[in-house]
Amino acid sequence: MDTYLTTMQILGLAIGGMCHSLLGSIKVPLANKLNIKEDKVGALVSAFGFTMIPMAFVAGIMADEIGRELVMGIALGIMICSVLVLANAKTYIAAVIAVLLLGTGWSALVNVLNALQGPAFLPFFGKNTPLSSAMNLGDFVFGAGAFVMPIATAFLLAKVGLKKTFTWFAVLMAISLVSVFFVNWELLKPDTTKVIDDWLTVLLTDSVVLICCIAFFFHVPTEACVALWATTLMKDRGVTDGKASTLLSVFWLVFTVSRLVAALLMPAGMDHTILIVLAVTCTAATLGLALSRSQQITVGWIILLGAIMGPIFPILIAQLLGHVGENIDEQLIGRAIGLFFCIGGIGWALMPLIAGKIAAKASVQKAFFLISVGAACLTVLTIILSKQAI
Repeated sequence: MDTYLTTMQILGLAIGGMCHSLLGSIKVPLANKLNIKEDKVGALVSAFGFTMIPMAFVAGIMADEIGRELVMGIALGIMICSVLVLANAKTYIAAVIAVLLLGTGWSALVNVLNALQGPAFLPFFGKNTPLSSAMNLGDFVFGAGAFVMPIATAFLLAKVGLKKTFTWFAVLMAISLVSVFFVNWELLKPDTTKVIDDWLTVLLTDSVVLICCIAFFFHVPTEACVALWATTLMKDRGVTDGKASTLLSVFWLVFTVSRLVAALLMPAGMDHTILIVLAVTCTAATLGLALSRSQQITVGWIILLGAIMGPIFPILIAQLLGHVGENIDEQLIGRAIGLFFCIGGIGWALMPLIAGKIAAKASVQKAFFLISVGAACLTVLTIILSKQAI
């Protein structure tokens, strides 16, 4: 086990999770500082999400071509710059530039981190442990970072203010950047050196790769929509604002812990079966939310969805990486991850937009009929995936 690799991975994943929830954590003080309204704050969040679509793809190519260590270093360097720009931003344009830089660096960071989950965490487990256990453990760290960020930000904002809060976050990123230089990257390079010129065709014509990417297209917006409208659904059923916020925190805590449980308890050879069960249950739960008329049942479905959705992404991307590494070529892992996030990012951008229009015309609860259709599509694709992998 490479202790330096594992340390770098833990730091990188925690920072990745923190960045994922950064804008939500500081949106109120940032809006006050820049004197901007809610629509422009929303545009900043959208800018971060849309950046992932092209940059995840570019980062994957770069990781395979110039090396993961260089991409990791560049990613963290860009993120440090973005946070410092955001700390000193006095105009909305400066904030947009900072967020675009943050999205660019974050996309490159998560590409490399996902490729290294196996080498970094599998040594913690016994023999015949599935890759999905390592992915779930890593994503538990990512989720813990996202969960801690709002709490840490609230504390720092009260103590030192917005600018110094960003500065402390930049220092944490700098520590992660230093850890990159201690890893023995030579041991992580693919054994093969053959040139694959038509790599995009190879990936897009592979049924397992395509199914995993399309499955993520349906899964990630389902996750996003549940998180986005959970409090609205609860308040529509009479839950108070304070209690709804607390229950949303419970949702995220259950979501994060479910990944740790999956990492520790995943039986060898059962990945596909568990993925199908989770997808079926997710379909039932989202449909249950669309039909629920009870406060207790609505809250119950939301908390259950936290437990269900947590392990789906780690298992799904483990299926992708395992297949590419074993059946295609290790040299294409970065590109496969980039394609995965690029296609998923399109779903992340489109589904909430369509669901939002339904919510505006009818209700948020009616929008969950569409979300349940997306979960049903995920279920069909996981069943097809299990047959392809036999």
